[in-house]
Amino acid sequence: MATETATPTDVSTDTANWKAGVAGGLVGGLVFGAMMSIMTPGVLQMGIPAMYGIEGPAGTVGWAIHVSHGAVIGVGFAAIGDLKPDLGGSVGTSLGVGAGYGLLVWAALAVIVMPIWLGAVGFPGAPPLPNVGVESLVGHAVYGTVLGGVYAALAN
Repeated sequence: MATETATPTDVSTDTANWKAGVAGGLVGGLVFGAMMSIMTPGVLQMGIPAMYGIEGPAGTVGWAIHVSHGAVIGVGFAAIGDLKPDLGGSVGTSLGVGAGYGLLVWAALAVIVMPIWLGAVGFPGAPPLPNVGVESLVGHAVYGTVLGGVYAALAN
């Protein structure tokens, strides 16, 4: 005769972390966008809209796309938070991981993907590949730090 034994397992269906990632990404995108408006306004007005076939100047559209990118990238940060559940519990850790995440986003998306994408759509102001710029590096680090701070405040 066979016996079955039930073993309790903790399964989380909580969705708060992705929401914290979106919120952090939105706030980080706003802060980074404000920095870009001062340091490199052409990127928001021309470059980002051009990625989607929109001829500029289209500053409002560029802002909307930039902040939307921030929200989506924030979900990626939340996925990291799911791998390291205590990430949201320590503000310092979350800020540091956020800054590092911002630098990874910069290296992958701003340095490599954006110039390829803008070249592919025929944007005449496409940056060179690799697109290494100090303003972009600092902006992405600030974005990630803000993302990490907001995430720590809202996660779990």
